[in-house]
Amino acid sequence: MDIGRIDALALRASLAAPPARVERLRAVAGVGLDGDVHADPLSPRQLLLAGTDAYAAFALPPHALRENLLLDVDTSRLASGTVLQVGHDVRLRLMFQCEACGHLEAQRPGLSTRIGTRRGMLARVLSGGEMRPGDSVRAIGPPLPAWSDDWRERIAQVLDALPPASVITYKRLAQLAGVASSYCRAFPGTIARLGARYAGKAVPSQSDIALPRWDGRDLFTEDDRVLAADAES
Repeated sequence: MDIGRIDALALRASLAAPPARVERLRAVAGVGLDGDVHADPLSPRQLLLAGTDAYAAFALPPHALRENLLLDVDTSRLASGTVLQVGHDVRLRLMFQCEACGHLEAQRPGLSTRIGTRRGMLARVLSGGEMRPGDSVRAIGPPLPAWSDDWRERIAQVLDALPPASVITYKRLAQLAGVASSYCRAFPGTIARLGARYAGKAVPSQSDIALPRWDGRDLFTEDDRVLAADAES
């Protein structure tokens, strides 16, 4: 089902660099966008999709939301787990709504509160290829498992995937759940509130516990294989 088109594309070469408008992007399966700072095979935040309606509604200057793909779509209506076909080759897995951040407050005081879920939708690259302005965007099925917009629930989702008799470091847990490393300070209390079955599953990097440490590299790849099998059938 066609849902819209690409209006504009942008890349960020580094965290310190502002988004730069480009006329094409190359998506790399399982990694993200070639040349973008957020390209990371272990991250659910490989690229950001924002809608032109949010820019119009809040009278924002170009690139204020720091999106990679600007779509003529209300991204707040997009559901986690949806697979998007962009142009001929690229397939994206929608992960969760991007939380409002301090950058928006720097743009305009109170904006992070008012914008709500219209900040944009984060995604991973399932199938690579080139994208250009004007490319069509279609929702295709079947959907993949959804991820929560709540970072605490994402922590539980990652821990639920932990192999038996192994642990994960706080740093890797933050990476896989799509939160900043500064959240690691809150992990002990957050995990304790999740319940007893999560106790001891995550540890500080300097822990001397003897159990194997899970690197999480298979967390997303199983869903990628399911999609590939569906495409071939």
